[in-house]
Amino acid sequence: MISEQHSLLSNLKAAKVANEKRFAVLIDPDKLRTTRLEEVVERSMDAGVDYFFIGGSLIVNNMLDQVLEGIKKRCDIPLVLFPGSSFQLSYRADALLFLSLISGRNPELLIGNHVIAAPYLKISPLEIMSCGYMLVDGGTQTTVSYMSNTTPIPANKADIAMCTAVAGEMLGLKLMYLDAGSGAKHPIPTELIESVSSAIEVPLIIGGGIRTPEKARANVEAGADVIVVGDAIESDPNLIKELSAAVHGW
Repeated sequence: MISEQHSLLSNLKAAKVANEKRFAVLIDPDKLRTTRLEEVVERSMDAGVDYFFIGGSLIVNNMLDQVLEGIKKRCDIPLVLFPGSSFQLSYRADALLFLSLISGRNPELLIGNHVIAAPYLKISPLEIMSCGYMLVDGGTQTTVSYMSNTTPIPANKADIAMCTAVAGEMLGLKLMYLDAGSGAKHPIPTELIESVSSAIEVPLIIGGGIRTPEKARANVEAGADVIVVGDAIESDPNLIKELSAAVHGW
């Protein structure tokens, strides 16, 4: 049992109160080869990365446990599962984002898959962090929008995003995650981030389409509490240091 004092969620809440920003590297086990994983982990340790988010919309091989074990052997950066389905679970992580896709109207992703996973998670050592997951249009149909069979929130509809996040918070969700999706052409506009951040008290996570330190910094200035980057780092692990510095040094 994880004590409240030492839980990742309590640390995220404390960081938000202190206006301290966090940076997470997203690792998709399907995409990252073992040799590149070692490089990403090493650079993440040097850069002071706060979390590894592990997951993807599709995991079609048996690499999840292997990736988790490989990271655990090399560092103590917390491992947070970011599951694309109820099959992407492992006791080898530290925590799990219990995602409810509140931007869509697919009942399986609002509660259905959660019912299937609940017995497994109840007895697991994982810290379970309930999270309102909101897709925002990034200029192209992403894997997650296709697989979830949901329509993203239009990027110019900050009012819809804000009301959705407020509703999720009222339902008791402990985190909000705005995501433009893997492969997004456009990141989430700062105006939308500002609107959501100003309306909720829970920590706000932003991901999708973030490719530069300048955009990462703009997002935290707009109110993001955690910045998540995956695709850009898969292409160029050298970005980790610059992105982490931009988030932590804002």
